[in-house]
Amino acid sequence: MSATATRPDSSYLLRKLHSLSGILPVGAFLAEHFWSNSAALVSAQKYNDASQELQTIPFRPFVEWGAIFLPILFHGCYGIYIWLRGKSNVSSYPWVGNWLYTFQRYTGLITFAYIAWHVYTERWLTHGKSTYASVAEDMRHPVYLAFFVIGIVAASFHLGVGIWNFLCKWGLAATVRAQNAAGKLGVAIGIGFSVVGILIVLSFRLNWHPFAWYAATK
Repeated sequence: MSATATRPDSSYLLRKLHSLSGILPVGAFLAEHFWSNSAALVSAQKYNDASQELQTIPFRPFVEWGAIFLPILFHGCYGIYIWLRGKSNVSSYPWVGNWLYTFQRYTGLITFAYIAWHVYTERWLTHGKSTYASVAEDMRHPVYLAFFVIGIVAASFHLGVGIWNFLCKWGLAATVRAQNAAGKLGVAIGIGFSVVGILIVLSFRLNWHPFAWYAATK
């Protein structure tokens, strides 16, 4: 047996790592980001308090680069590499898997562009000190608002399809029944995250706080 026959396939390992990084930490960060920003649904002050808490995390630069920026860069850049080399036969063989693969590629590109723009405007330009008022001011611009909504929906469904792909690729959904269940889970996550994200946007856009009663009970 030759040495190359027993050598691990680097592309296989990178694809595995790429799939995993889409769930942890990138997917987990998206979930946390939605959770912390949902404070806007309670009140402007609640959002500012949550933002201030995040700004004072110990060793913040190390946490951001180690758990957020570098994993996102790897996942996004390697995803583009896969996208450029990949081929979809959705027009010839319109199977569900092919459609999901194509959908994931395009939502991934939109999401990567959206995250880069979002980090630049909300992290670097504000030095990570955005407030409810500053975000609400941004939401008054129609183009900004539209790109925000598109980015949120793309990121949500990219994560949902990514979870389906992860469960299948890692053998956690090996049977047809399990893969169908994983697909339904992915769709539910995509819809759920999209709804929450759009509600948060509406809070900033309309100065709307549907859970203000929650703050009154505390």
